[in-house]
Parts: sequence; C-alpha cells; structure tokens
Amino acid sequence: MTKAKKSEFRPNEFVVYPAHGVGRIVSIEEQEVAGYRLEMFVISFDKDKMTLRVPTARASEIGMRSLSSPDLVDRALETLKGKARVKRAMWSRRAQEYEQKINSGDLMSIAEVVRDLHRNDDQREQSYSERQLYEAAMDRLTREVAAVVGMDEAGAQKRVDEVLTGRAA
Repeated sequence: MTKAKKSEFRPNEFVVYPAHGVGRIVSIEEQEVAGYRLEMFVISFDKDKMTLRVPTARASEIGMRSLSSPDLVDRALETLKGKARVKRAMWSRRAQEYEQKINSGDLMSIAEVVRDLHRNDDQREQSYSERQLYEAAMDRLTREVAAVVGMDEAGAQKRVDEVLTGRAA
C-alpha cells in the first residue's frame, strides 16, 4: 500500500497545489526535519519563482492533485459560458467565498470565480479587490489549461478569453 502512495506523483510531472496552482515536481528527496527523516516532493512554481517542499506522506491530505483531465478542462471552459451567479451577500462575505474557491485547487470552482467576476467592456468597473480575485482565478485557470492542453500560457489565456467574450451577454 505504501509503495502505491509513493508512486502517485513522479518527478517532471505537473501537479496542482491548492494554495499555489500548477507546479512541476523537480525531484523527490529525503530531508531531516526535527530529527525525523522525511521524503519530500520538491515542487517548482516557475512563474512565481518559488520552490515548495511537501512531505510525500501528506501530499494527498494537503490536497495536492494531478492535473485535471482534458474532459474536466472542457467542462470548466463550458462553465465560463454560463451566466454569472452573483449572490446578494455583502462583498466581504463573497470575497471570502471566492478566495476559498480559488485556494481549493478545484478547477470547476476556479472557473466559477472567473465566470462570476468577469466584466465585459460595457459593464461597471471592478473594485481593486474584485480585480485581484479575478486575476488570481484567471491565472490559476489558464496555467492549468496550458499544462493540460500542452500550450503556452498566452495561448491558454487567449482560449479562455475567447470563451468569455463569446458567451451570451
């Protein structure tokens, strides 16, 4: 059983870490922490110029996952075409919910945030915090679309923008 757990993620594989989005496993190494020897995934997030070390035994528990399937990416892009669902709650409460969805690492939830916060040119201006959440969700979505489809981020961004601008107003 423990052997199967260890081989769930491999070096050079792209993974999604909930709080940071898409990263690539650079290596699996042993490290001594507080007197214990731990096996760690070394994950590189090139765009953020960040390296993260995650204990292999806790990766799934933390919510680290493989990239979404192409089918799930298609469903997430389909979600973008839907009508924005904006609750009538106070902005601070909605902002908290959006942030939780973004940091959940769940592609469908992230797509919902992009859909709900997207503004067409003729719509009212976004507040600073709204724009920040929108850009964070958009970044996570496009990075995963790029990694799954095998294109660069600019191409993925263009594809997502096309879906958003093509939806019914």
